[in-house]
Amino acid sequence: MSAELTSRRLLRLFQLASQSLPVGAYAYSQGLEAAVEADWVSDEASLLAWLDDQLNHSLGRVDLPILAKLYEAHRLGDDAAQRSWGRRLVAMRETSELVADDRDRGRALARLLRDLEIPSAEPWVGRAEVPFAQILALAAVAWEIPLPALADAYAWGWVENQVLVGVKLIPLGQVAGQRLMLELSERIPAICQRALALEDNEIGGMLPIVALASSLHETQYSRLFRS
Repeated sequence: MSAELTSRRLLRLFQLASQSLPVGAYAYSQGLEAAVEADWVSDEASLLAWLDDQLNHSLGRVDLPILAKLYEAHRLGDDAAQRSWGRRLVAMRETSELVADDRDRGRALARLLRDLEIPSAEPWVGRAEVPFAQILALAAVAWEIPLPALADAYAWGWVENQVLVGVKLIPLGQVAGQRLMLELSERIPAICQRALALEDNEIGGMLPIVALASSLHETQYSRLFRS
């Protein structure tokens, strides 16, 4: 596979990273709704700190390096490695809501890719352990999107979704949201570069405060989001 990001591949990457991708990402706050409810996140500065911590210690230590392993497993057609790394990613989700979030988006993307006539997606439609990164890697390999670009897009998509959640919940103005995306996007390339260089035994990390927020959200009385 060529590492060149041609115009066609770039447009496919935009499609995968778009908020219009029908996988239900808009329905999940990943604990941010509970953090706002508890007043841990209450303004632009605290939202920036909340998301920056997750970029560095969660996405950069778990999601992105495992995305790289899944990409390589799909590229090589190694079903055992695909299943192993997918199960490992799901196991690192600390709460039932975070597990459901990941699986629901993964299955939705698998169904979408099947309907878009990507044959390799069909076997994943009915599987239980289907994290979103698993099927995103499958799509990237099918569309010959280079891994470094995929990692950047994965991180960007997460940032965009979380900022939109924060803008709605706190609430913040649209200009504040754009400032946050500018600031956080400046950090994405270095985080992705470090993540893709991690050895297998270096993968792993957690943020107890995010796990606590997600746990609290499971019993939160009034809520807009599913996680």
